[in-house]
Amino acid sequence: MSFEIAIKVENLSKCYHIYDQPRDRLKQFVLPRLQRAVGMQPKQYFREFWALKNVSFEVKKGETVGIIGRNGSGKSTLLQMICGTLNPTSGNIQAQGRIAALLELGSGFNPEFTGRENVYLNAAVLGLGRDEIDARFDEIAAFAEIGDFIEQPVKTYSSGMMVRLAFAVAINVDPQILVVDEALSVGDELFQRKCFSRIETIRKAGATILFVSHSGGTVVELCDRAILLDMGELLATGVPKQIVGRYQKLLYAPAEKRQQLRDEIRQSSACADTYREDISQAGDTRLEACDAQMQQQELQDSYDPALKPASTISYASYGAIIHDPAVYTLGGERVNNLTRGKTYYYRYRVKFEYAASNVRFGMLIKTTSGVELGGAASASSNRTSLPFVSAGSEYMVEFAFCCRLNAGVYFLNAGVLGEINGSETYLHRLIDVAMFRVMSETASIATGIVDFSCVSRIKQDA
Repeated sequence: MSFEIAIKVENLSKCYHIYDQPRDRLKQFVLPRLQRAVGMQPKQYFREFWALKNVSFEVKKGETVGIIGRNGSGKSTLLQMICGTLNPTSGNIQAQGRIAALLELGSGFNPEFTGRENVYLNAAVLGLGRDEIDARFDEIAAFAEIGDFIEQPVKTYSSGMMVRLAFAVAINVDPQILVVDEALSVGDELFQRKCFSRIETIRKAGATILFVSHSGGTVVELCDRAILLDMGELLATGVPKQIVGRYQKLLYAPAEKRQQLRDEIRQSSACADTYREDISQAGDTRLEACDAQMQQQELQDSYDPALKPASTISYASYGAIIHDPAVYTLGGERVNNLTRGKTYYYRYRVKFEYAASNVRFGMLIKTTSGVELGGAASASSNRTSLPFVSAGSEYMVEFAFCCRLNAGVYFLNAGVLGEINGSETYLHRLIDVAMFRVMSETASIATGIVDFSCVSRIKQDA
């Protein structure tokens, strides 16, 4: 293996045996041997489940690579085999350097030992000597922020305290290779920020990082390159924004179209890989043309019927019913795959079963975690609202908005306010009634959730 390569994975596969009943496991252990002994064809009492199939890739030293994919795609299985806690069915793994794994944090702790004793035990497993642990213990204890509990048995810890201590040990062993599997959600926001900061420090020190997350934004922010796994197969590797965009498209695709989409992703990835084999001036031009073609294909507004919220909440109706909420292009086409920077209409209809006064309408856009990004109302107060609507009337409500959001999935609310007995209240309100996806762009320099269209200017001081 080249000195420049930290991790090399070749044709890696992992097969699990699935038994329908516990007694089938015993049958598989005994009966095939007897069947072979009497000259019979041995029978198989299990089903094969291939968690990984012929996965190959390389990670260079100092590179941060994100692995992304749907649940059950084989991400955690891959990391466990790289760390040596799981044996592959076939294939080879080579790694150069000390590996620190943030996998099932705290799983190796002895509950009867104190936090201090578990620090020494866990750090020794990671390859540190006694003197090294002595020198780093205070830093580990300070990072974990569990105070005097460090001297108490781990069995008295909350799950959060145990995970924080395990994270503190793994993150302070100065690894040459850091493997992270969805471990950055430990503790409160301040502790999470400290974890990200520490990982960034390790990254700047030249360590190799292999990072698994379901958060596309985190992968784009942290990683130099991304790998897309699905159903145990490596579908694509490349620029994080591009790979995250394909992952999101695959995630919300209808089941009947998923295989077709997998083939398209595999084909587009092969197109880019073909041109990257020979990096010449002509090759660069062809590669840019290929990337531009894929980008154009991916950034077309479209409607995905599978992109429907499962978290919709409907308020009780007081004489009004909201229906048919959806996002449309300026040309009137219904869409839920949007392009950053374009203007769209959010429309819904409201039917009034009873007469109402001082009526106004509203909308709100939120992130998947519920952060309210912004919205609008049809009137700022009762003085500018509709003074009266009659029973049986129906209104079309339309809000035009410029999509200044970066790649991700977002949710929409809809609401109608009116007066009942002189008091303003919701006549009807729907939470998470619609959703849309903003597609990823390879060339975008915007970061975070909202694109402020910042323009950078760099000037060297004299």
